Amino acid sequence: MRALRIAAAVELATLAALLVNLATVHTGAVAALGGPVHGTAYLAVIALTWATTPAGTARGTRSRALVPGVGGLLVLRRLRGGRPPVS
Repeated sequence: MRALRIAAAVELATLAALLVNLATVHTGAVAALGGPVHGTAYLAVIALTWATTPAGTARGTRSRALVPGVGGLLVLRRLRGGRPPVS
């Protein structure tokens, strides 16, 4: 669970850095470094979610990992027992 938290934080932080860079100075070095780090964190969130959540976990938990940028945070919220799903 700790690794998922770290990957989710890195995914969100790198996305924010890339978007700020895009909206302001658009430095190529930031994009060249931040892009692969963000992509790796995104894939890590997906892999860690599928590896650590049992098949019987609340419906939609695994699919939340596929949301770019905030998927890891959505998964963590669901695993912590955030808002119950709407029936």
